[in-house]
Amino acid sequence: MLGPMNATSKTPCSFDLQGSIALITGASGGLGSQFARTLHGAGATLVLAGRDAADDRLQRLARSLDEGTEKGAAGSAADGAEARAACRCESVDVRDAASVAALFTRLADAGCTVDVLINNAGVASAAAAIDVKADDWDNVVDTNLRGPWLMAQAFAKALIAQEQSGSVINIASILGSRTGAGTISYATAKAGLLHMTRCLSLEWARYGIRVNTLSPGYVLTDMNRAFFETEAGIATRKRIPQRRIGEPADLDGALLLLASNASRYMTGSDLVVDGGHLCSAL
Repeated sequence: MLGPMNATSKTPCSFDLQGSIALITGASGGLGSQFARTLHGAGATLVLAGRDAADDRLQRLARSLDEGTEKGAAGSAADGAEARAACRCESVDVRDAASVAALFTRLADAGCTVDVLINNAGVASAAAAIDVKADDWDNVVDTNLRGPWLMAQAFAKALIAQEQSGSVINIASILGSRTGAGTISYATAKAGLLHMTRCLSLEWARYGIRVNTLSPGYVLTDMNRAFFETEAGIATRKRIPQRRIGEPADLDGALLLLASNASRYMTGSDLVVDGGHLCSAL
C-alpha cells in the first residue's frame, strides 16, 4: 500500500515498490519503457498500456522484464535477480472514455488493483500558432490533457471503492511553465495538466490518493536524438545551465520518489528535472 506506514516500520520512507501494481500509459515509448524498467527494478508489478497491446515494442519489453533480462535503470535490479512474471500488456486509447473504462473493467475482472498510475502517453505537434490545424490541436490536447484526466478519474474511482490509497504521477513538461516557439498546443496541454494535478490533489487527499507531476526538461530519446545533433539542437543544449541534454535515467529518482512511500506527505507537487533549464536567464 502507498498510505502511511505503521510506527514500527523500519523504512517509513522506503523506495521499495514490492506489492504495488503500476500502470504506465505510453509504455512502449522511450520514457515509458524507462519508467517500466525503473519501477520493475523497485519491485512493482506492471501493467504496460499502449494503443495496441500486441505492439511488438510493448511485447518485447514485457518479455524482457518477465525474463529478468533487463536491469533496473536506477540500479535496483541487480545482476542475477530472480525472474518473476510481473508484466501484462493492455490496450487503451487514453482519449476515449469508453476505452479507458474498458481497461479498468478488465483489470478489475482479473483481480488487478492498480495503486500507481503513470500518465505518460503524449504526443506533440510543432507548428506556429497561426498554422495549427484544429484536428492537430484536438489530438495533442486530448492525448496530453483529456487522457490523463480520464485515466486518473477511473483510477481514483477504483481505489475509493476499495478504500485503498494510491499515487498518480502525471508526466508534464517544463513547457507547461515556460513557452517555446511552435509548441502552443503541447505547452497549453501541459500547463493545463499542472493545474489539473493541483485540483485533483485537493479533492483526493482525503482518500489517501496523492497526485503529483514530474516535469522533465529536454531528455534524449530515439525520437529527438537526430535533432540534438543539428546546429539548432547544439544551440539548445548550450542554453541549459548544465550544458547537456538529460538522459531517461535522470528521471529515475524523481519517479521512484513519487511512486513510493518516500513521498507519502507530498501531493499537488511538481518535480522539475531539467538541468536547471527553468532557471536559465531570459
